[in-house]
Order: sequence, then C-alpha cells, then structure tokens
Amino acid sequence: MKRILLCTDGSTFAQSSYPYAAWFAQGIGANVDVLYVTDSRGQATAEASNLSGSIGLGAAESLLKQLVEVEHERAKLNHQKAKLILADAEAAIAAHGATTVKLIHKTGFLVDCLEDLEADVDLVVMGKRGEAADFASGHLGANVDRIVRSGHKPCLITPKTVVPMERLLVAYDGSPTGQKLLRFLLDTPGLRELEIHLLTVAGSESDAEKTRCLAEARTILQASGLKPEASLQVGETEKAIARYIDDHDISLLILGAYGHRRIRHLVIGSTTVQLLRSSQIPVLLYR
Repeated sequence: MKRILLCTDGSTFAQSSYPYAAWFAQGIGANVDVLYVTDSRGQATAEASNLSGSIGLGAAESLLKQLVEVEHERAKLNHQKAKLILADAEAAIAAHGATTVKLIHKTGFLVDCLEDLEADVDLVVMGKRGEAADFASGHLGANVDRIVRSGHKPCLITPKTVVPMERLLVAYDGSPTGQKLLRFLLDTPGLRELEIHLLTVAGSESDAEKTRCLAEARTILQASGLKPEASLQVGETEKAIARYIDDHDISLLILGAYGHRRIRHLVIGSTTVQLLRSSQIPVLLYR
C-alpha cells in the first residue's frame, strides 16, 4: 500500500493542502499519514539556561525553576494544540474521500522528523507557507525550502486556494530527473486521467536538442496510451512556464526540483524557487 505524508501546522496554507492530499490518496490508492511537529526549542532553552552569572545564585535557581515550570505547562498546551490540529486534518481529509488516515505527533524539528519518516513514503504534501504566512508573503516557508533541498521523495507544494484537478503540465528538459518524472506520471492512475500537457522551453525555435527532448517525452507517454498536448516554447524558463499555465488554465505543475548547476544539492534551482513563489496552483517537485 502506498503512503502519503502530509505535513501540517494548522495554518491556512496547511488546511488548503488537505483536499489535495485526499485527491492524490484516492488517485494512487494510498494511506495518508498526517504529521504535526511541536517545536521543542522553548523547553530546551529554558532547561539549558545558566543565569548564575547575571543574578544571585539563589534567585537564579528560583527563576530557572519557574521558567522550566512555564515550559512544562506550555508543553501540555502544545500537546493539546497538536491533538486539535491533527483531528481537524483527519476530518477534512476524510470529508474529501480519503478513507485511511494515520495521525503522527512528534516533538523536535520537521526536517529531522521527515528524514526519519520519508523512507517509507511515496509522496510528501505540504503548504508552501506556514504559520508566518502573513509576513514576507513573497517568500517560501522556511520548512518548504529545507525539505525540498534535503528530501528524497516527490513533494507536492500546495497554494492557499484549492483548484479543481483537471489539467496538468509537465515541464520536461530531457534530464534523468525528467525521465523519472514521466515514469511517476505513468505510474500514478489519478494523474493519467487528467488532460496532460507537455512543455519544453528552448532558447530558440531551431534548438534541435530541445525539440528532440519534447518528441522523446511525447513518444514515451503515447506508448502508454496517453495523448499529451506537446509544446515547444521559446524564452526564459520561468516566464515561459508561468505564461503557459495562465494561457491553458493548468491545475497542476510537475517539474524537476533542481537546475543543472554543480551545487544543486545545496541550493534549489532559481527557476524552481520563482515558480514556487509565484504559482497559484500546486507544484509537484520530483528529484
């Protein structure tokens, strides 16, 4: 049985990811594991504090005891918060048709928890921003940036609004990642049912290599019974993809997560970053 790991913090963006997780779960016949991670930094900071150098020893011990008690009480509240957020996610996902949902509460850091959990996961789902969505709204959430850089599984990054899943766009560049991406598409029944568009971006219309890449992708999909609409666009990759999404009312974008630079294991490709920031549809990143 396949598994989807949905990461939530209860924010508006996270809540919008629930219908997408349910849609994919039904499309690939998967269970949904919902993960909420309580940040443990507050308690760790209180317990590690050394105040003896700034105030008297007795006062420092008393204050430290109070700080620890406050953090213990906060931990109880955080646990209750986690239960409420997970229960809300479970109800929302079930309401959208997913029948098997498992709730997971961890304490620590999301990236570390994901490293332990993703080995048995087929797809990671998360909103592109979190609890601080109202601040620096043009940026990606910190967890999204870290997870996309460090993760090893396909990752669905969802926007604030939910759109019907009708048309998907595959941005194909002929790379090994692009070929794996096509295989993922072919192995995902729910995606095969959508109207499929293929896009390759070239520097000029006479670019023989890019033309070959597009023909290659179209042949692979056609051999599996699909009828993709293929297009070669000229221009900057990010702008060409964004324009195609708007012109064809695309519901889902699928692309490789990284560019071809030598430091791609450290930094998300600039095209990927810009598309994630600007996109108003879910983006499925494949590594």
